[in-house]
Amino acid sequence: MSTIKLVTAVPGPNSMALVARRDAAVSRGSARLTGIAVASGDGAAVTDVDGNTFLDFAGGIGTLALGHTPPEVVDAIRAQTGELIHMCSIVACYPPYVEVCERLNALAPGDFAKKTTLLNSGAEAVEAAVKVARAHTRRQALIVFEGAYHGRTNLTMAMTSKYALFKQGFGPFAGEVYRLPFPNLYRRPTGLSEDAYIDHCIAQFDHALVAQVAPDAVAAVVVETVQGEGGFLPLPPRFAEHLRARCSEHGMLYIADEVQAGMGRTARLFAIEHYAVVPDIIVSGKSIASGLPLAAITGRAEIMDAPHPGGLGGTYSGNPLACAAAVVSIDTLASAAFQQRAEAVGVRLRAHLDGLRSTFPDIIGDVRGLGPMLAIELVKDPVTRAPDPELTNAINAENLKRGLITLRAGLYGNCVRFLPALTITDAQIDEGMAVLAEGIAAARAARA
Repeated sequence: MSTIKLVTAVPGPNSMALVARRDAAVSRGSARLTGIAVASGDGAAVTDVDGNTFLDFAGGIGTLALGHTPPEVVDAIRAQTGELIHMCSIVACYPPYVEVCERLNALAPGDFAKKTTLLNSGAEAVEAAVKVARAHTRRQALIVFEGAYHGRTNLTMAMTSKYALFKQGFGPFAGEVYRLPFPNLYRRPTGLSEDAYIDHCIAQFDHALVAQVAPDAVAAVVVETVQGEGGFLPLPPRFAEHLRARCSEHGMLYIADEVQAGMGRTARLFAIEHYAVVPDIIVSGKSIASGLPLAAITGRAEIMDAPHPGGLGGTYSGNPLACAAAVVSIDTLASAAFQQRAEAVGVRLRAHLDGLRSTFPDIIGDVRGLGPMLAIELVKDPVTRAPDPELTNAINAENLKRGLITLRAGLYGNCVRFLPALTITDAQIDEGMAVLAEGIAAARAARA
């Protein structure tokens, strides 16, 4: 029995009316990627204000690993609402805040004492991690990477790579941010093996420590374990190990930004668990509270204690409702049953995507990701690998018309990323992939 049920054209009249109201009332800078207005959600599906039900493979841009309205999380939020809606963790502590921090300290990689601070958003958490690193090392410089997305605050915009979409017109940006190449295996020079290319990227990193910034000036190397907006590019293990070694050698901190890649998205609680690397600080967000605003930084206790009292925090950071949701979410995401199912979801999704690449070899240049965090890259030509963002947008539009919500990603805007609920059923995966095949075929035919 199919999940998708369309009773009107997409978008329907009620959606169009509400979206028109939104466009009239909301700053155009607040992005709107589709023309539908959603009334409710359940698991891997959402229903719009016209009664159309869609499969949601956007998942709140990665915030819904447990799906829409997971019952156990809803129950926890309801119970907490009757007890305490807000207090401010600066004024007084409350049980859910402490419980979230204790769980993250126990679960984060590393056999050492840890501490955690809670924030509202991924960008705020990344910025807090930088503040901690600077306070601990008494250094200012940061090393980040091409293709990275770290947020929309002034500092995190400076750290973010994609200029036109996220940064244009918003400068000047914070200084002492040094951007280096990220190993994009798909876009390595022709004729260069993967190992040789990783060697080259390692050499570029080491060269930058002489040519661009001295290591004794660097507070932290900040890197996404899997680039999110950059196009679901996993950090090559050998490159990650080199970063860790250089950080340890020179007293630079290794900060793993896992706002999108963490909290179960790769079938591990933390994506870095796939690697033989332990970061000094790990940044969590998105699915940590099943859609409520919460993020966290967890790290070595002596590092996390470096800022002076009052140097971190905010009015809503670690709100009781978000923390109550996070306690249940983290317990579920860390469970063996969830991770085994998430891994199976990844295997099934990748099999479908590999099949689509075989069917459409002229336009699908790459299928990649880590576990169930997967994307396809669309190209104009498989030899030149010229990006095709127009086709990507057309495929997403065709998918939506057929009842499947998908999003773009990538430095060139030419990837379709898949962030469904990891509680999705096999039947829903198969249904969504069948719609994707139709969407790709329709978009390619329209271009021809």
